[in-house]
Amino acid sequence: MYTYKILLHPEPEGGFTVTVPALPRCITYGEDVEAALEMAKEAIELYIEELKETGEPIPDDKGVLEYSMNLEIA
Repeated sequence: MYTYKILLHPEPEGGFTVTVPALPRCITYGEDVEAALEMAKEAIELYIEELKETGEPIPDDKGVLEYSMNLEIA
């Protein structure tokens, strides 16, 4: 079982670009949040499959703490 944080970036033309910080170059897109989440799952699975095939270590986000901070900068 692997754990991954994913980031959904809204696009000006609509939809969301999805990135997975623990997996560099793992980027996908979905027309809406539901599609973006489905595409993220597929992209992560394919990425991990490739790492396994090449014998590379499989990073994940287990134990990673995440915080969001809002700052008002004058």
